[in-house]
Amino acid sequence: MGRKIPSVLFWLTMAQSAWGQTSESSALSTNSETTAVSTADGYVVLGATPQQETLIRTQIHLMQPDVYPLRVLFVHHWNYVEAVRSFRLHVPAGYISAMFTHLPSRSVFIDADRYTNDDALGFWVAHELGHLAANNAKEEDAEKTARAYRKRLKHTLKARTLESR
Repeated sequence: MGRKIPSVLFWLTMAQSAWGQTSESSALSTNSETTAVSTADGYVVLGATPQQETLIRTQIHLMQPDVYPLRVLFVHHWNYVEAVRSFRLHVPAGYISAMFTHLPSRSVFIDADRYTNDDALGFWVAHELGHLAANNAKEEDAEKTARAYRKRLKHTLKARTLESR
C-alpha cells in the first residue's frame, strides 16, 4: 500500500507527458502541449493545452490562494478514474467528480474529458485550492475557503472588464 500511491502518481504524470495526446485527436501533440513549466508560484501544469494552461494559471493567480498546488494535472478520463480508485476517494452516490485534490502530493487532478467551460474550471479549482488551504478533505472547510477565492476571482475579472470599456 505504501508504494502504490507514489507509483500511481508517477505513472499518471508520465503517461500524460509521454503520450502527448489531446482529447481532440489521436495525433501526437506538439512539445508546447506537454512541456512542464514551473513558475514563480512553484507549480507545474501537465497535460493541458496551451489555452487551458494559460487559463488555469491566470485563475489561480487571481485567486491568490494561501497554499499553491505543486502540480495541476489534466488527465484523460480513464487515467482519472484509475487515480480516483487508487487514491480511494469517496464520492457520494449520484455525484460525479470532474476534479479532485490529492493532499499528500498537493496535486490537483482534472478530468480533461469532462472539462466543460472556463467559468466552471475557475469555480471548481477554487474548491480544490480550498482543500489545500484547509489541508483536509472536509467539503465544508474547502467551500468556506473557496468562497473567498471565488470572490477575489470575480472581483478582479469584473474590474478588468470595466477597465477595458
